[in-house]
Amino acid sequence: MENGRPFRCSCGGVLVLIDADTDCAAQLGPELLARASSVAGSIPVEVVPAVKELEAWFLAALTSLSGQRGIRADAEAPSNPESVRGAKEALRRQMVPGSAYSPPADQAALAALMNLDAARAAPSFDKLWRAVAGIVATSE
Repeated sequence: MENGRPFRCSCGGVLVLIDADTDCAAQLGPELLARASSVAGSIPVEVVPAVKELEAWFLAALTSLSGQRGIRADAEAPSNPESVRGAKEALRRQMVPGSAYSPPADQAALAALMNLDAARAAPSFDKLWRAVAGIVATSE
């Protein structure tokens, strides 16, 4: 509801993306989906909590980001990127000395550069992939 009126949108759907941080993504997602769906009415809604942090997705696709935006040329993705607590700090450790990772400056740029298939090694990114495909399919 917006100012007491039902939510209106001329979009194909609503995507809610949030860092799960210390919350259990499998519990947080359905809770947020129920809340968002109650407001969105007939508009398709998808909720994707990034397990721990969105930066885990960059870690999953790290090989495709090597040599770009300050990431070391020899950077390699961890085997289970979503198990890394402190993904931002782990990403910073993969950068050349003197480089710094700043979410406002780097998130969109890294997202544009990363290999999406590689990022699907992170199950919550794979969930995002399927969520976007679902919204697109319902709006065609």
